[in-house]
Amino acid sequence: MRILVAGVGNVFLGDDGFGVAVARHLARADLPGEVEVRDFGIRGVHLAYELTGGGYDTTILVDAVSRDGPPGTLYVLEPSAGDVPGSFADAHSMTPETVLSLVGVLGGEAGHILLVGCQPADTSPGMELSAPVADAVGRAADLVVELAGQQIAMALASAGHEEERTC
Repeated sequence: MRILVAGVGNVFLGDDGFGVAVARHLARADLPGEVEVRDFGIRGVHLAYELTGGGYDTTILVDAVSRDGPPGTLYVLEPSAGDVPGSFADAHSMTPETVLSLVGVLGGEAGHILLVGCQPADTSPGMELSAPVADAVGRAADLVVELAGQQIAMALASAGHEEERTC
């Protein structure tokens, strides 16, 4: 079981740097060996290539996500193939959906994808997170750890059932 936690976003656009802040927070955490945390920032094409050939069973993307809730609200989304656009514009507008689309264009499969998103308050130029989004960083990191644990537990349970059937 391999899990990639990918922090994405632009640290020069205020709350858009949320995913990067969570990845940095998690880099200091004691995580299971199955979990790899990476800060992809605005390098969406790099993330798409990593998903194409990285051999990850699950990827947890962490990003600012506008869902019309109060700033700092956390969401767990599970994008499906229907959520992913059929084409992409350019490397500077690489949303998580666009990255997943590019994985398909490159001939790969992204595996199971979860998106931990945070409602931004301000994505104007600046390098500071707004107070509600900054307050959500630790909660989001805890949520990512919980989701990774659930994925590992499901894989272990599935492996146990496979073992029972082959005995």
